[in-house]
Amino acid sequence: MSDVSTSTLEPLLTFLAYSLSKLESTFYKVPGSAVVARYVKSSHQNDPGRTVLELILIVFAIRTLLQSRTRGDKQSKNFIQFSEKEIDELVDEWTPDALVQPLSEWEQRDLTSVPIITGPNGPKPKLLSTGKTTRIKENAIETLRKYGLGSCGPPGFYGTIDVHLQLERDIAEFLGTESSILYSQAFSTISSVIPAFCKRGDIIVADRSVNFAIQKGIQVSRSTVRWYDHNDLKSLEDALISVEKERKKRNGPLTRRFIVTEGIFERDGEMVDLPKLIEIKLKYKYRLILDESISFGSIGRTGRGLTELYNVPASQIDMLVGSVANGLCSSGGFCAGTSVVTEHQVNIVSTVHHSYSLHPMPALLSTSASEAISHLRSFPSVLVNLQENIRAIRAVLERTEGITLLGHRASPIIHFCLRNPTQALAVTPPTFDYCAEERVLQDIVDDALSNGVWVTRGKHLRGQEIIDSRPTIRIAATAALSKKDSEKAAGVVKASVVRVLGRRR
Repeated sequence: MSDVSTSTLEPLLTFLAYSLSKLESTFYKVPGSAVVARYVKSSHQNDPGRTVLELILIVFAIRTLLQSRTRGDKQSKNFIQFSEKEIDELVDEWTPDALVQPLSEWEQRDLTSVPIITGPNGPKPKLLSTGKTTRIKENAIETLRKYGLGSCGPPGFYGTIDVHLQLERDIAEFLGTESSILYSQAFSTISSVIPAFCKRGDIIVADRSVNFAIQKGIQVSRSTVRWYDHNDLKSLEDALISVEKERKKRNGPLTRRFIVTEGIFERDGEMVDLPKLIEIKLKYKYRLILDESISFGSIGRTGRGLTELYNVPASQIDMLVGSVANGLCSSGGFCAGTSVVTEHQVNIVSTVHHSYSLHPMPALLSTSASEAISHLRSFPSVLVNLQENIRAIRAVLERTEGITLLGHRASPIIHFCLRNPTQALAVTPPTFDYCAEERVLQDIVDDALSNGVWVTRGKHLRGQEIIDSRPTIRIAATAALSKKDSEKAAGVVKASVVRVLGRRR
């Protein structure tokens, strides 16, 4: 019986095999079919569920295209007919919903407390009395007259000009890397660099307290993420070991792996131990993406950042990201590394992000940034003055009752939070009344501003970030003030803290 069934089905099976073979040979004759087949095979091997989902979507798309939009109702039998009077009444009665929720009392106060700046403000840069300030201004005016204001185009077409390329060379030479690439906005720099290199299936191990721009870049990359405790390299090493154990347990393939962190953390001013971080990176064979948006231009003898401070070659960092806006008082950001790293971003970021991230900055800002690099090289005493001002500010605030200073002693970003002896300073899990502390800190900010000193709260997007940081006040130290002026400003902040906390006792 079995032989009879087999002999009966044999012609059918032969016909099916011949048909599939013919269909396969016909498919591979179509131009581009090999690429499609290779994509389907690799996609199914890495993620079989994705293949099933794509097949369902294809069937759904075909069904939607073939389906008649007026199926079975060509004469509008199922539509309700309204007279003109009824239509007018319905329109008059309709009340649209608000586009956003109304602001709460605290949100309204927070919005109205933002100071409005009119005209040129800020400290006079006495430390630049060598004539360099005039030279930067004159070069900017000359560049404006020569090139105009905007770049008027994407970098891959006609937006990039010689001053942009010169700034990229200046940054690369200043840091000691092969090359660098410019971005139009500091925020979009790191959030574009990460997805340019990290894709689905790659591993990212990142600090829990990285800034919001890094969080967005990690989210866009769709990579597998492992978080380690804030600025805790022992926790980082444990996370790397755990990732390797998981891979071996499921016999998974080797993928690209990245460590993402900041040089000086925007949230609290802590500084990473770069030599130890490099040691861990090399030991476990990870690539390092380091955001030096705050440390570049403010740390090291000539402002080269943590690489100069710790005497670590910049070549040890795979992707070194920095801010042209913070350190060089211009606009935009950069990513420095090997020529392969920068060329990859030219090819990937400019196409995937439609050239918005890489859209060139105005030419006058490029020349100003190049002059700023030249000034840091020629006058490293600027950074000596900056560190003196940082120490002066911290010395005053450390003697203030009711607050606790955070961050590294060399950080130009100084944070302090309200002191509560019964609670730890850890940011997770939250053991503090977030809203109450924010209101107290805002009172301190308002009081200091009314006395001529401008500070701000460390602001975050609650509900959108991975952790709720402890509310802080953030002070940006500057080399443009003298040590005496810095001490005076810190004294005003100290007096504001004493007054506000005194009223609440």
